[in-house]
Amino acid sequence: MTTYSAVRTTGIYCRPGCGAKPLAENVQTFELAAAAEAAGFRACLRCRPYRVAGTVADEAPELVCRAVQLIIAGVLDAAGEAALAARIGVSARHLRRMFHEHLGVTPDQFARSRRAHFARRLLDDSDLGIAEVAFASGFGSLRQFNRAMREIFRAAPKELRDRRRKADRLTADGGLVLRLPFTPPYDWEAMSAFLKANAIPGVESVEDGIYRRTITLDGEPGLLEIGPGGPDHLLLQAHLPFWEGVIHVVDRAARLVGLETDTSTARQFLSTDPEIGPRLIERPGLRVPGAWGPFEVAVQAVVRDQLPADEADDVLRKIVEVYGVAVPGLGFGLTHLFPGAEALRGVEPVAELAREVAEGNLELECGSPEELGRRLEQVAGVSRRAAQLVVMRLGGRDAWPLEGDAGHLSPWRSLAAFHLGQGVVGAGLQ
Repeated sequence: MTTYSAVRTTGIYCRPGCGAKPLAENVQTFELAAAAEAAGFRACLRCRPYRVAGTVADEAPELVCRAVQLIIAGVLDAAGEAALAARIGVSARHLRRMFHEHLGVTPDQFARSRRAHFARRLLDDSDLGIAEVAFASGFGSLRQFNRAMREIFRAAPKELRDRRRKADRLTADGGLVLRLPFTPPYDWEAMSAFLKANAIPGVESVEDGIYRRTITLDGEPGLLEIGPGGPDHLLLQAHLPFWEGVIHVVDRAARLVGLETDTSTARQFLSTDPEIGPRLIERPGLRVPGAWGPFEVAVQAVVRDQLPADEADDVLRKIVEVYGVAVPGLGFGLTHLFPGAEALRGVEPVAELAREVAEGNLELECGSPEELGRRLEQVAGVSRRAAQLVVMRLGGRDAWPLEGDAGHLSPWRSLAAFHLGQGVVGAGLQ
């Protein structure tokens, strides 16, 4: 994972590979840029650490990882740390203590750093106005935005925009284009192949290595396109009705294609396994695919588990066409938004799943992965394999949607399963 080096004598922190050569005794390391900032260091102007992937270490406790996912989803935009702690069933004091111990920051500091770094990328990459950047990044006001940028980057937003380099600015025929940074290696060919084989007709498509999908933003339709960009980033092109809160759209897109997880610890652990080790050498950049929407991926898992691939595609297409909201004129085979749980309450084979979600009896985004897996298996029509596939794509690092016993691969079975399932990717890791 990325380790940031902070120099006590200059008060500056850098990403790996920066040309600065400080004395070793003056250097302090941090696993998160937010932790370096919380300790009073500012970002290097030469290596610009805000432009690299800032993933949380995969050995962090599951509780911390779940809290991070909720922060990424925007829980702290309109609520405090107490509400975040309540969502995962702990006290705010315990949550802060866990964040301090494992990340070196409080939840609020982590959230603020993410907003500020995203805003800095928008100032570099886009032509959005200052106010648009502020609200797109999740800040509640211009005053809050200006204060955070001055504290973290020691300059006002306009000054930061004036400093951007010519090569930073991204342009396209419509939409907002942004870089999705990752720490190499990353295998977009494998990820896009998985997404293509498992695409929901009418909602998702992959053509010429570009993944596209329909989304909703506060009830309004939008379109996302993700494709290769460079050795350390993908490119996201977003066509949205407005830019407010776009940080969460970008974060969800990154999670969908596996960029929000660091796999270094998992790869090191699995490399000694005689079956997985050679696969890691052959495809070191494989990441576990995520999901855009929890209910959507749960429906997909149940349908694909029960039916052959062609029949599953037909059923998913019918579900989308009959119960989804039509979005005309998009092209690329994209025609609808995926329907919500309420619309599918009486639709087989996902009627019971939809009913449980619609009535609030099944929460797909809270609780531990183990609890989610057990709860899903209690729902009629959801097999163990389907439940584990849902857990895997919602970020559970120890899911096992394959057959057989794989206890020796715990706690990193999700990555192992994806490596083993590449040969039958179209069948959804069957």
